[in-house]
Amino acid sequence: MNNQYYIGVEIGGTKQQLAVGLSDGTILDSRQVKLVYRRGAEDILDWLLENIREYLAMAPYAGHIAGIGVGFGGPLETATGRVLSSLQVPGWKDFELKQWFEKSFGLPVNVVNDTVTGGFAELYKGAGRNSENFFYTNIGTGIGGGLYIHRKYYDGSGFGASYLGNMLVPDWRSLLPGGYTRTELLCSGRSIEKRLRSEGYIPKISSLSRCYGGDMGRITCADLAEAARAGDMFACVELDKIAESFSISLVNILAAQGVDTVVIGGGVAKMGDILFDRIRKFTDNLAFIANKGRYQILQSELLDDAVLVGALLVASGGYVEII
Repeated sequence: MNNQYYIGVEIGGTKQQLAVGLSDGTILDSRQVKLVYRRGAEDILDWLLENIREYLAMAPYAGHIAGIGVGFGGPLETATGRVLSSLQVPGWKDFELKQWFEKSFGLPVNVVNDTVTGGFAELYKGAGRNSENFFYTNIGTGIGGGLYIHRKYYDGSGFGASYLGNMLVPDWRSLLPGGYTRTELLCSGRSIEKRLRSEGYIPKISSLSRCYGGDMGRITCADLAEAARAGDMFACVELDKIAESFSISLVNILAAQGVDTVVIGGGVAKMGDILFDRIRKFTDNLAFIANKGRYQILQSELLDDAVLVGALLVASGGYVEII
């Protein structure tokens, strides 16, 4: 019996996750936390240190952990595992993350972007398993992207590529004509909820204005989806704007890379068909003729587990090829 185990880590902007599992991505045990940051990155590192040490000492894993895979929520230098920055959590700028893991735990460590990790999971174990040229993106606290050509991850100049959330789109919030912004600032879960919670943004005629006794600070993306399902006009228009902006970036990926499958994960993807039907419609309307009818857009199969499954694959090294 194979008694080698691996540790998978997700370092995100909102939640932190950790799992112990097998080389094929099977999760045997996992932990999750949403931290209240007092020191930013240091809070996350302290949590990882405590919990990974527990796994390393725990039967039956003790003495049989062969490596660690990390999906980090931000841009990094792939060859060295050095973080460039985090767009959500302070304290990560120029942080030598791979070195920290190796020094702390004395194990082989592979560090990649969290969306890339989730993409490996979906490509080999999820909705992209039959794809040859594949694109994965997540709509969560932020929006990332991972491009896989002939089932190998394309890393650009070594600092990642296909960052969908940083593609520029028209800014429908702007009062001036010609305004533009990053896709992430319109379509990420954090941006959507910030907008919904701002004073006066939701009209009183909308059912959303009566949620939580009028406490707009508690409105979530899930509430927006539920209101849209019930036919709330404001919610439907808001989702249309979000989906159209996202689709503008997506058709640029299709035109530039000609992928056959797009898989979307992340917390916002849990909205399901109320969001995906819109994304498919706008993408089809905007797609270049060479792409029409030659791609599919699917929801992540692994959802919350995608990064952890991918991190286990990255840890084992058996599935991961980077070009």
